[in-house]
Amino acid sequence: MSRKATNFRDVNENPCNMCMPMGGILALKGLENSMVILHGSQGCATYMRRHIAEHFNEPIDVASSSLNEKGTVYGGEKNLKQGLDNMIKAYRPGVIGILTTCLADTIGEDIDRISQDYLVERGYTDLPVVTVNSPGYGGTHAEGYWLTLRRIVEKLARKTEPHTGINIFVPNISPADIREIKRWLELMQVSYTLLPDFSDTLDRPYQRPYRKMPEGGTPLADIAAMGGAAATLQLGVTLEDSMSPGRFLETEFGVPLYNLPLPMGVTNTDLFFNQLTEITGKKLPAELQQERGRLLDCMIDSHKYNGAGRSVIFGEPENIYAVTRTCLENGIYPVVIATGSKNPQLVTLLEDLLTHSPVRCTVLTEADFATIRVLSRGKANLAIGSSDGRYLSEREDIPLVRYGFPIHDRTGGQRLLSVGYRGTTYFLDQLTNTLLENKHKHYRKSIYQAFYLGINKTLDSAESGGEQHVL
Repeated sequence: MSRKATNFRDVNENPCNMCMPMGGILALKGLENSMVILHGSQGCATYMRRHIAEHFNEPIDVASSSLNEKGTVYGGEKNLKQGLDNMIKAYRPGVIGILTTCLADTIGEDIDRISQDYLVERGYTDLPVVTVNSPGYGGTHAEGYWLTLRRIVEKLARKTEPHTGINIFVPNISPADIREIKRWLELMQVSYTLLPDFSDTLDRPYQRPYRKMPEGGTPLADIAAMGGAAATLQLGVTLEDSMSPGRFLETEFGVPLYNLPLPMGVTNTDLFFNQLTEITGKKLPAELQQERGRLLDCMIDSHKYNGAGRSVIFGEPENIYAVTRTCLENGIYPVVIATGSKNPQLVTLLEDLLTHSPVRCTVLTEADFATIRVLSRGKANLAIGSSDGRYLSEREDIPLVRYGFPIHDRTGGQRLLSVGYRGTTYFLDQLTNTLLENKHKHYRKSIYQAFYLGINKTLDSAESGGEQHVL
């Protein structure tokens, strides 16, 4: 059973998340010929462009309404319409996403009404516009990502003739992961629509001359046809229904919804393929069966080292749930699992998953790195998450395997492959080799010897800006 620990303070120090519109931008970048405008101050757009560009190593264009003091007092409608004029003139997008920031939402800007008035005034009756209220204080970038996907589907999906295609909704994973999932579907000859697909828009091949609007993304016509699909596979087991695009399609159009975890590790990947074969009647190709066998061989090769692993796992809910299951499959027992989101469904799922773990684990929601650091001190020899976790390496000497978003202190974050049998093999090699390097680096230190001998100490209490659940 889990118990909620007492909170001693109500602030976050170095929070384990980013703001809502950051995730919204990522989702909208997965649409074909799309452009995003933030209704808010110029600094918000600048910060988010830079943050995303440093992870993907690509130019990231995000427009801004440049809301200032005057707009804050008298309303920002004029700013937003002027910003839309400039953006359309420069980019000629096929679809526009309008995201609010803290400032616009706080003063109560009605972006639905403003955008509709704008389209009528300018005569853009055929230009689709997706609006999302996404103040930074409304949730994390993970919630912003899924809420934007829900709004995209609400705006663009239509009731169409039934067809054999499958809808696939993916969480915030790397372009390499998206390409891998598409490879499976093509190997199995499954007709599909994957949303969002930023495998090319955020990881484009080098081209000359430079194009402002990169090729790729989910076609709008395919999104429109989602309402007639045979089924929806949504990789979102921690999602609330209010943010679930798959739940909307099921409720509105009767498309059967199958909620699955992100396919990492043997169990989760088997679940994905078993569900896919049940829906489509397709068999698992020999190529994928061989990849599964290689993953099992990798697990056999590394198990004698992984028993020494005690991990700190942090990031977005869907990602950390999949990583946790992968670690448990390989004997790398978590001592701290943390997310910046407030996600009770994740806590429930982890409680079930950790039932048979021999090591006590604290699950943090609405977490910050100051708390993660205190709880992992002297108990972990491996951290898994974004480069924001380098704080743990610098202060506590816990080696970090970089996974998720953002990765700013290494190149190639957009090319990290972690999903499926093949991706898990690469990921597991990283974990095992990091443990081996740490073992030899600290061979004579008692703390590592304690881990290696399987000695586990009781978790210390810590002051938390979020919620703690000791499982």
